Amino acid sequence: MQPVISVKDLTKTYASGFVALKDINLQIQRGEIFALLGPNGAGKTTLINIICGIVNPTHGRVTADGHDIITDYRAARSRIGLVPQELSTDSFETVLSAVKFSRGLFGKAPNQTYIEKILCDLSLWDKRNDKIMTLSGGMKRRVMIAKALSHEPQILFLDEPSAGVDVELRHDMWEMVRGLRTSGVTIILTTHYIEEAEEMADRIGIIHKGEIILVEDKAKLMDKLGKRQLTLHLQSPLERIPVDLTQYPLELSVDGSQLTYTFSTRGEQTEISDLFQRLAQHGIGFKDLESSQSSLEDIFVNLVSERV
Repeated sequence: MQPVISVKDLTKTYASGFVALKDINLQIQRGEIFALLGPNGAGKTTLINIICGIVNPTHGRVTADGHDIITDYRAARSRIGLVPQELSTDSFETVLSAVKFSRGLFGKAPNQTYIEKILCDLSLWDKRNDKIMTLSGGMKRRVMIAKALSHEPQILFLDEPSAGVDVELRHDMWEMVRGLRTSGVTIILTTHYIEEAEEMADRIGIIHKGEIILVEDKAKLMDKLGKRQLTLHLQSPLERIPVDLTQYPLELSVDGSQLTYTFSTRGEQTEISDLFQRLAQHGIGFKDLESSQSSLEDIFVNLVSERV
């Protein structure tokens, strides 16, 4: 299947000599939710702006739904909806007028039914006659999403969509994004909220200092790089870990009351059984145990710190 977005050998160097992107190669499949993660200044917004035709690349080729973003930019841009990071709305316009106008910019015929559906899905219908300047930050963010969807794009970019949005609105937005994916829209989002990517994304891409350092299916990434921990609450404190148990990745708490065993999510369960047998042989008993697994945030922090 042809990817809906194809980025090949993409480089962006500014006049100052700053290299924002270095040889980016990326393919995004139709109908997926792709999360692009990276620290501030990593190149996320620059990459999005190039794909959306806002910034010109220095080198490389990008296609959107099969259309080159430079030689066939009108067709490429018509396939894309963009919700930028910054709130920039026509403050004196009403919500309904702004969304209708955005649709007209792409040469789309009026469609009151479709516009009404967008505004209802985004809980904006009751605000349709309100001037945008009177809305809260969260509602303005919703208006920007409505404007981005007004021309029925097949690809939607959400650049930090939850910035400045409270928890309740954020969860509503997640539901809306899932609904769009179900209808066939491809979603690409950048976010500082790792739980947002962990909750919604099908695949994860990590960009650091202008380079893509990893692209992976979320489930495979969690399985490949995730860690589990078993924390044993001991019946009696230990002064030290017995010498013949040092082969295991064990850590003793400062007060000697807890023993933590760290292992890969792909590790064999037989290792845990062996460890429990060895502990029993040493007369080390435990009254309780806790299990935890590393989050996507842990994986992200570890990957980026390795590149510093």
